[in-house]
Amino acid sequence: MQDSAINLLRGLVERYSPSGKEDEVGYFLSSRMEELGFLVKRDIVGNVIGEHGDGSPRVLLCGHMDTVPPELPVRLEDGILYGRGTVDAKGPLAALVMAASGLVNDGHSGTLIVVGAVDEEGMSTGVKNLVNDGLEADYAIFGEPTNVETITVGYKGGLVLKIDCETETGHSSAPWLFKNAIEKAMGIWHQVKSLQLPEEDSESRFHSVSYCLRRIKGGGIGSVVPSSCQILVEARIPPAISVDRLSAELLALIDAYRVDNPDVNVYVEILGHTEPYLSDKKSPLVRAISRSIWRNRKAKVGLINKTGTGDMNIYGRATGTPTITYGPGDPHLDHTSYEHIGVQDYLDSITVLKGALTDLLLLSGQN
Repeated sequence: MQDSAINLLRGLVERYSPSGKEDEVGYFLSSRMEELGFLVKRDIVGNVIGEHGDGSPRVLLCGHMDTVPPELPVRLEDGILYGRGTVDAKGPLAALVMAASGLVNDGHSGTLIVVGAVDEEGMSTGVKNLVNDGLEADYAIFGEPTNVETITVGYKGGLVLKIDCETETGHSSAPWLFKNAIEKAMGIWHQVKSLQLPEEDSESRFHSVSYCLRRIKGGGIGSVVPSSCQILVEARIPPAISVDRLSAELLALIDAYRVDNPDVNVYVEILGHTEPYLSDKKSPLVRAISRSIWRNRKAKVGLINKTGTGDMNIYGRATGTPTITYGPGDPHLDHTSYEHIGVQDYLDSITVLKGALTDLLLLSGQN
């Protein structure tokens, strides 16, 4: 099993698959999952979906096949696999596949559904299609790097705004005569990032809203006062605040800015949003993984909330299914130029997941 697990992970990592270009890695994963005993299909958006067994409980194991760019050299050295996606999130995806395949070989009750999803790093097209297709499960585990001894039970939500500012232009030798669109956009940005709602806990990174200025586009060539500027603002939203609540506050803030600056045209578009999600820490799913971590690592289990956003948010909220995120790898290596994963941690996570699934299926079958 060890060689098979390492070969699967390396095969996934060697097939570079930025969002929107998951076909090659999808065909590879489909073939390997068929060899491991799953009944495999591809849905309309390109998700790889493998099933084994029948009846209840139905357990969804979902990881994503896409990565961020750029491609990185792949090498295995001193027990460490380097390459794009080793951590985020082909390592966790491979661990889910191999853990489930262990139960296929040993026999199990219930239904295992293993998904290699597309576009998690983009617009989450993959998981949204699972929801639209009505994929039902009693429990769901999403594969993302948490480290072997930690379970993610909460993610912030997200909101992305595109804000355009337009002004009358003129010669840059007399900037006092004209409104600079870049400066005006920065004025909006400073008001946005200073916004604080009563529901926030300013002392907590997780329970407060965080803002990131992701892009600025403005100005041009020549001696001209900039007449247009576009900024992209991303907010991460804590569980106490809904997307609608924060959106309303931000739009009201911008409306007030328009009133105070009648000579500035401001246009706002919401490009994407995801609600926050918190899992029940006392659910059978959390208990099963916690017990398996303790059995196999003899370590205190960490239940953590993360300031990021994942596919867990979308599926868990849409379906009401008890949902957590778990997988090998250091999340601080996500999207870095030195992304890598320890092979032993990857193998240990497979053991943890297989033990947790065994407990979960047996417990549910007895109930």
